[in-house]
Amino acid sequence: MSPVRAVLPVFLVVARGAVASPAVPPERSLVPSAGDLLVEAFRFSSGETLPVRLHYRTLGNARRDLHGDVTNAVLLLHGTGGSGEGFLGPAWEADLFSPGQPLDARRYFIVLPDALGHGQSSKPSDGLGTRFPRYDYDDMVAGQRLVLDRLGVRRLRVIVGTSMGCMHGWLWVERHPADVDAFLALSCQPTPIAGRNAVWREVLRSAIRDDPAWNGGRYERQPPSLRLAGSLVLLMTGSAKEMQAKGPTRETALARFEADLDRYLAGRDANDVLYQWDSSRSYDPSAGLESVRARLVAVNAADDAIDPPELGVVEREVRRVPNGRFVLLPASEENRGHRIYLNPLAWRSYLEELLRAGDGRPGP
Repeated sequence: MSPVRAVLPVFLVVARGAVASPAVPPERSLVPSAGDLLVEAFRFSSGETLPVRLHYRTLGNARRDLHGDVTNAVLLLHGTGGSGEGFLGPAWEADLFSPGQPLDARRYFIVLPDALGHGQSSKPSDGLGTRFPRYDYDDMVAGQRLVLDRLGVRRLRVIVGTSMGCMHGWLWVERHPADVDAFLALSCQPTPIAGRNAVWREVLRSAIRDDPAWNGGRYERQPPSLRLAGSLVLLMTGSAKEMQAKGPTRETALARFEADLDRYLAGRDANDVLYQWDSSRSYDPSAGLESVRARLVAVNAADDAIDPPELGVVEREVRRVPNGRFVLLPASEENRGHRIYLNPLAWRSYLEELLRAGDGRPGP
């Protein structure tokens, strides 16, 4: 990979406390290894500098060529409010990582980072609250880059990006065109956040900021507005067909939603949520789409309320990518609207297509 210094702010990386992923025997390749990279002076795009922790997990074993470069690395990027742990559920293991599946962990070295501000990486709720630097997607991609450098990964076979991770993926393939072979973009647009998407995000943030109980971020217990913010997230990212099927009456729909909301809010912090949904404010890869060299398939769902297909945005912009194409999946109970990435069976054939092309074999 090209040096971080050439395209990103300067960092001082300290190995002290960083945990390299230990080798995992082939028969235990589905057992994740975990580590933390401690960066003593992470410089944010705002110019602020702060010690940060970048957490990551890996599956499988790195294979290296004669030059010592990893040849089988895959990067999976999670959505807003999520973490790399979200990729370790039963559906992902059964349909992607198990023997014979597209990302067979016996064959690939799979990296699952927690983005800055998420999971076990540094975030406002660690203690700084609103004194934590107001990070953006540039900072988050920079952190992912440092994790890969720590693991000795210079080139990626494929990036699979989901929602926010999908937007991060667009930044990766535009800014590092020679370092990514393929990109599966799930549930996002390669354009700035605008229209209804911008409005609902601001409504969510305003709900927290305008809550007296938030108290400028200095609260002793989670403010009630966090529940409203979580409700907005579930409504915008959900599927009408799935919600109708699982809640066919008013009573069952409300009971189901309340249960889902309780699960979503478990362990969440209002400042973290505020920062997470604010971080997309400067996202805009639209100017350099013609420079993307990676093979690319962008997959969206017909009932995605965040990235509505009736706008024609993704279909139009992907035409500018030399090796890109757009796939629109139909609305269904299984496809789950914006959260289509939670159903690997709906899109894994496109991942197989990208990997086969990289192996020199024709796609399906």
